Amino acid sequence: MAGIYIHVPFCKKRCHYCDFYKTVETELLGDFIDVLIKEIGLQKDYFENRKVETIYLGGGTPTVLSPDQIERILDNLKNSFDISGQPEITIEANPDDISGPYMKKLKSTGINRVSLGIQSWNDEVLKFLNRRHTAAEAEKALEIINNSGIDNVSADLIYGIPGLSISQWTDDLHKTLSKDIKHLSAYHLTIEDNTLFGKMKKAGELKEVEEEESEKQFNRLTEVIKKYGYIQYEISNFCKEGFISVHNTNYWRREPYLGLGPSAHSYNGDSRQWNISDLNTYIQKIKKDELPATIEVLELKDKYNEYVMTSLRTMWGIDLDYVEETINKESRDYLNNIASRFVKYGMMIKEGGSLILTDQGKMISDNIISELMRLS
Repeated sequence: MAGIYIHVPFCKKRCHYCDFYKTVETELLGDFIDVLIKEIGLQKDYFENRKVETIYLGGGTPTVLSPDQIERILDNLKNSFDISGQPEITIEANPDDISGPYMKKLKSTGINRVSLGIQSWNDEVLKFLNRRHTAAEAEKALEIINNSGIDNVSADLIYGIPGLSISQWTDDLHKTLSKDIKHLSAYHLTIEDNTLFGKMKKAGELKEVEEEESEKQFNRLTEVIKKYGYIQYEISNFCKEGFISVHNTNYWRREPYLGLGPSAHSYNGDSRQWNISDLNTYIQKIKKDELPATIEVLELKDKYNEYVMTSLRTMWGIDLDYVEETINKESRDYLNNIASRFVKYGMMIKEGGSLILTDQGKMISDNIISELMRLS
């Protein structure tokens, strides 16, 4: 199976924390759609004979697109790829873009999953993040989506925000999970250098949350989601039974995927490639029938490191048989050796032929993954 990711790089407003490639030059939207359709044609043989089971529209803000534009994109994908009978088709959405008529038309295009960027239910926090919606608009958007007939709804929240108290974070969780959502993605705020928050941090105007407070908020997250019956199937992702994100899970399980649009990444098992992070250059190159992508052929150590980095974050963990079959026995032995001390201290468990993080291990997952990496 395979997946397709489409990066829609347009935003009406820049959030202070976001380091994904985006632009506010929405006047180029029409050109982008035309060129994206052309890129679909140029990449139609990327998967060879694999069937596509997921399509994901991310960004940026995909809901700046009209339903007609989205339908045009999906129709071209269906004409160029072998799409499974009932693919999971997700769109990321901003609350203030959602209306009844918009959702009705969106559902008719084949979209069957919505990931809503709520981030917080506190208007002061939303303002601090420079989000363009309010808590009231998020509540209304959820109501509209749930009434649209799309029942696979995911919500995004952010914690580890400077000034966010544990009680505010707890309120955000309870309010979100009391709604009719099937999936939650909860991310700790990361301050990247090329964002406004990054510049503020460098200037001494913003300080990251202390590690102890981050741990408290993560622990509260795992406590609350269990009370609502959600499964933590990846460190930052939680769902009701039967509503795992197939698209994201395929990433973590190393299934091939094709990325379309500026800055989008692709992976086919043997190589990784990524499009240029510049909309104007992307448009110019595709118009000349050139793919604006850099390609990297993966060595065995790269395949090993990527597998460890992605799989250990999930509830399935590292499959040691898979490592031996696809990499080599030396890598399996290396993993067993390094992981033994984490097992000894309760950070990991060895279950059958798999290495899985415990709740305690999830707290320091980045450190554990770093220890398991191979340099050669």
